[in-house]
Amino acid sequence: MTNPTGTTHRSRWPALAAAAVTVVLWASAFVSIRSAGTTYSPGALALGRLLAGSLALGCVLLVRREGLPPRAAWPGIAVSGLLWFGVYMVVLNWGEREVDAGTAAMVVNIGPVLIALLGARLLGEALPPRLLAGMTVSFAGAVTVGLSMSGEGSASALGVLLCLLAAVGYAGGVVAQKPALAHASALQVTTFGALVGTVACLPFTGQLLSEAAKAPLAATLNMVYLGVFPTALAFTTWAYALARTTAGRMGATTYAVPALVVLMSWLVLDEVPGLLTLAGGALCLAGVAVSRSRPRRSVDREGGSSRGRTGVSGRRRPVKPGS
Repeated sequence: MTNPTGTTHRSRWPALAAAAVTVVLWASAFVSIRSAGTTYSPGALALGRLLAGSLALGCVLLVRREGLPPRAAWPGIAVSGLLWFGVYMVVLNWGEREVDAGTAAMVVNIGPVLIALLGARLLGEALPPRLLAGMTVSFAGAVTVGLSMSGEGSASALGVLLCLLAAVGYAGGVVAQKPALAHASALQVTTFGALVGTVACLPFTGQLLSEAAKAPLAATLNMVYLGVFPTALAFTTWAYALARTTAGRMGATTYAVPALVVLMSWLVLDEVPGLLTLAGGALCLAGVAVSRSRPRRSVDREGGSSRGRTGVSGRRRPVKPGS
């Protein structure tokens, strides 16, 4: 006699690994943006990153011969490409020039909360108590990290508004992407979403060419890294995991990013964090652990679905635990 619970636990690991890859690479992006952002303007950096990412994704798509996504996937791909790959990347780069890193982190981390609320409203996803509790703990941790890293009076109203717009673009892009994954593969959704974002950023072509001609090699290599790894690879592993769980749960997972940024800044940039920063990072990780946990009974109840995809309406069907 088979053990459905054991089978379900085994099926969680690929999606969990994909989510972990995403979180680590997105955390590393902050270190690279810090370097490239001193040379490239916000729009040019976003366009250069998207060009590198789209090229890498396009090559993989051709090798795998996946072709164009089905027509039903295009509305979600177009909206997520415009909001997440386009608007989010440009306004976040811009916002981080106007406010300190701590303030930016606090405001942008409204995104997972918006994802959970929009997912419940538009996708019919549940808001289980553990998810809400975990997000509350993680958001408190993100605020703690942000306060500990905030500069002295360096925040501006424009910067805060831009970071808020980035959070809205991020949340809207994730919620739009979720239904598209019911019709197309993670690679297709990511590749063509990146292409939509690239087209939206084409007005910055002149800036990119002008700045690339004078940029140091390190800054350009950081921009290419941002395109190939935190964009092409991390957005694909994100889509893979998102197809196998709810948008709210995936959004909560990104609260691990501030904690990893603190660790990477410590190891790579030799920026020793204070006790308050470490405490905030620990809260972020604790909240993610709570939000990702599931009651034992829910594992048995949800463990019999085919692939954990949403239906055409975007409403969540009973699924096996994803990531």
